[in-house]
Amino acid sequence: MKKKADILIIGSGAAGLFCALQLPRDKKIVIISKDDAEHSDSFLAQGGICVLKSEDDYDSYFEDTMRAGHYENRKESVDIMIRSSRKIIDDLILYGVDFENDHGSLIFTREGGHSTPRILFHEDATGKEITGRLLRAVRALDNVSVYEHMTMIDLITEHNTCFGVVVADGSGAVSPIRADYTVLACGGLGGLYEHTTNFKHMTGDALAIALKHGIEVENIDYIQIHPTTLYSQKPGRRFLISESVRGEGAVLLNKAGDRFVNELLPRDVLTEKVYEQMKKDDMPYVRLSLEPIPEEEITGHFPNIYRRCLEEGYDVTKEPIPVVPAQHYFMGGIWVDSDSRTSMRQLYAVGETSCNGVHGANRLASNSLLESLVFAKRAARHISDHYVHISREPRIETEQYADPDGIREEYRRIVLDEVERARERRKGKKKKGQKENE
Repeated sequence: MKKKADILIIGSGAAGLFCALQLPRDKKIVIISKDDAEHSDSFLAQGGICVLKSEDDYDSYFEDTMRAGHYENRKESVDIMIRSSRKIIDDLILYGVDFENDHGSLIFTREGGHSTPRILFHEDATGKEITGRLLRAVRALDNVSVYEHMTMIDLITEHNTCFGVVVADGSGAVSPIRADYTVLACGGLGGLYEHTTNFKHMTGDALAIALKHGIEVENIDYIQIHPTTLYSQKPGRRFLISESVRGEGAVLLNKAGDRFVNELLPRDVLTEKVYEQMKKDDMPYVRLSLEPIPEEEITGHFPNIYRRCLEEGYDVTKEPIPVVPAQHYFMGGIWVDSDSRTSMRQLYAVGETSCNGVHGANRLASNSLLESLVFAKRAARHISDHYVHISREPRIETEQYADPDGIREEYRRIVLDEVERARERRKGKKKKGQKENE
């Protein structure tokens, strides 16, 4: 393993891979992945990726994003994301991403919270299509090395400057990797929750490490619950039933078989309605019916959902399926500016690990892949345009990391405790605001 890189990227999801692809080819880049490189949450994204269809759609897209985020979004970031979207799609097509099209004309679908169809997709496995193409492109580069089953356990820092990271391999052996620039693209924190659509190794380590080093975080308590995952009593990750299914006409049913809600409400609002109905019905789930969708569209547009449900004993072309909300996405994270710079020098953060303010208090469907790619590209551009070699190498005492498992467990506690404190602070502010308005 290389002990020194020009640029070190922590994470092999769409954000980390796209960042690597945008960096100069004369730079030595190292990517480390906590699990197999293919085991990133980016591979799991089903629905699609948003794009600004035309200038006429700008105001609507901007408002849809702001409204879903309860107007807590950073407007500058939302504007950057939307304005950059078409170029990102062009980049992806050049990497071979096969978006659904009709004789060359891209096909758009609609999801909850969107006022018009503006989402590109590849069947019901858009994340796998995009991230798989990016990973193949990265593996073809001579200047990039990808190391799997390697876990970041700390940053190497001095005087608020990052000099790389300390990692533990699958055997627990600890070593430093030094770099001029470090990019955190570690994903979210779904692995901390019992019911989640995320891979279980996504445990928010980067957040704990950021808190440890006094790096600024933002909205760490903004954790999105997806309203429709396949109900199961089996342990492990929950299977997502894409929002696109509801966008194409699927309806939610109560215990009596009656529709009880507008399925295209923003995710947080719809999740509340589902929980309310579960309580009324005294049931651990509600049902989702795909009956309004033609069978050929189900098997063509949603083949993976169709197959997975069959494996669980449900034929979605003939019967409703049980669905339940589960943790899905993290809107908060390590604070970054519009170029993905953290509050620590030489350290960037992109993707779900970061908080650039695009999503506000609640993510609009299918904005996550776009946001990750837009700001990963901006990070790469900023690093390239301002590159400075760092000759200093602070000394690292690796003995302090002799128990990586214990460190990771401590990080879990740090993150969960901080999420709870942030929630309490937010509740306190709300109560104070209510009293002042009385």
